[in-house]
Amino acid sequence: MNLRRARKLALALPVIATVGLAAACSSSPSSSSSSAATSAAASSQAAASAASSSSLKTGLKVFVIPKNLGNSYFTTADSANSGGAIAALQALGETGTETSGTAATPASQIPAIQAAISKGANVLIVSATDPTALCPTLKSAMSRGITVVTYDSDAPTCRDAFINQASTAQIGTSEVDVLAKELGDTGQIAIVSAAASATNQNAWIGYMKTELKKYPKMSLAGVVYGNDDPTTATQVTQGLLQQYPNLKGIISPTTVGIAAAAAVLDTAKYRGKIALTGLGTPDEMKKYVADGTVKEFVLWNPANLGYLAAYAAVEIASGAITGASGQTFTAGKLGSYTIGADNTVLLGPPTVFDSSNVNNFNF
Repeated sequence: MNLRRARKLALALPVIATVGLAAACSSSPSSSSSSAATSAAASSQAAASAASSSSLKTGLKVFVIPKNLGNSYFTTADSANSGGAIAALQALGETGTETSGTAATPASQIPAIQAAISKGANVLIVSATDPTALCPTLKSAMSRGITVVTYDSDAPTCRDAFINQASTAQIGTSEVDVLAKELGDTGQIAIVSAAASATNQNAWIGYMKTELKKYPKMSLAGVVYGNDDPTTATQVTQGLLQQYPNLKGIISPTTVGIAAAAAVLDTAKYRGKIALTGLGTPDEMKKYVADGTVKEFVLWNPANLGYLAAYAAVEIASGAITGASGQTFTAGKLGSYTIGADNTVLLGPPTVFDSSNVNNFNF
């Protein structure tokens, strides 16, 4: 699905919901039949979900280990209040705990994984800060019969399955396409990434570089790393502006980085003169869209990502599936998913946010 089609689909969802609501409230015979059919379908799906859930183990000790604590993206992905991973685990009758280090580095994350193992974890749901550095610890966990599922960022050789937020290629190319549209396909750009070792960031940047070949009048000045730390991300953004005075645009494929970069650009000197896009949460980006610092940015629903990861992990830990490609499972309210190549489950296409829809979302 291309970016334009994905955007149209995302913007059409509220319209579809409104039409469904109007039909349910109508007293016409055809609307009543439609409402009854919709209700029957919903009941059937709920029954199927309940039947699937009834075969799963309960009382599992599940540790959700994001890249770092205090990151609003992972707070949304993980917490019970947002409907994230912990909410799914509670619904399934498991014991869910979020834990990690305070920095998005292997040195900070590995002790949290080791502590979870020592506390009797049955399941680890991990957003990997590094594709290989975590592997000795995660492989040790798997050798003890602990299920390991990665989400958001992968460690491909040391997990049972990976829950990917969207197509890796689509995430990378869409950000370049958004910026190219704003710049008229011309100008010098830079990237403010998270950690230099982050699996997902590097994969997305790889597709960005490939996509840039479609725009010969755009050039990549450089990639800098804010390490998912607001202070560091602010400093490296300021450094870019000093080093490249002709810079026309910035991509930041990290919610911490784009928020920090937006705060730097939110001045009369830069607003409207240097374009910014990337991956951001609507709640953090609304003010920057409203004042014109940012026109468009991209993301998926982080809570749904965490919710899906929790269901997949419990399914695997219960022996209902193994995580092998081609297997299908039901993830509660999200419906049915099929495991793809490399034991990867795809949440769905990203949404493009702008002034027309950003206020419709709260996460």
